[in-house]
Amino acid sequence: MKQNYFKTLLASLVAMLVSVTANAEIYSGTCGENLTWQLDSKTGVLTIEGTGDMNYVGTAPWYSRKSYIKSSIIAEGVTNIRGQAFRDCSSLTSITIPSSVTSIGVGAFQGCTGLTSVTIPEGVTSIGENTFGGCSSLTSITIPNSVTSIGYGAFSGCTGLTSVTIPEGVTSIGENTFGGCSSLTSIEIPSSVTSIGESVFYKCTGLTSVTMKRRDQHWELGVRLLL
Repeated sequence: MKQNYFKTLLASLVAMLVSVTANAEIYSGTCGENLTWQLDSKTGVLTIEGTGDMNYVGTAPWYSRKSYIKSSIIAEGVTNIRGQAFRDCSSLTSITIPSSVTSIGVGAFQGCTGLTSVTIPEGVTSIGENTFGGCSSLTSITIPNSVTSIGYGAFSGCTGLTSVTIPEGVTSIGENTFGGCSSLTSIEIPSSVTSIGESVFYKCTGLTSVTMKRRDQHWELGVRLLL
């Protein structure tokens, strides 16, 4: 009888331990009034679902477990990516951004050294300062027609970046936007741009061609854009 009792007790304890361990691999919480997040530390997938803006106090609620994050799926209904939301998520290699997102905040992906590609959806109107700063594995980026402003240092330090498409509609490009993009060889700046910061192409050592469609006093900076 006692032996059977202890066997049953042991089986129950093992089952509880397995359950606790399994549950410990899933982290979740809220990241906005109507947004929830869930991170599976086994698969490395961070899922963000709900409606409205990311809104939380301090760093992103998943920040302490950022080393687990390999990919992120942001569901339709989320309307922004908050500043520094994925900062220093160096294991992040891919992210799905829905068409409902209209803004990407300051430093949202700064230091995501493993990120190789990003599709910015139509509907995003602004790319914040240092949004992709230091994303050294990022090789190409297409900015949608809806974007009107690109913030300071948005792509600075993206040493693997070889191709950038800036559409008509962008009116301002901040200082040092492409600073240190040493693999960038050519770029075309559309005529819609009326404001451009200094040192936009600072240390772009591979750059051989810059086409500026707007030919007026705004481009008197000339070579200073490259220094």
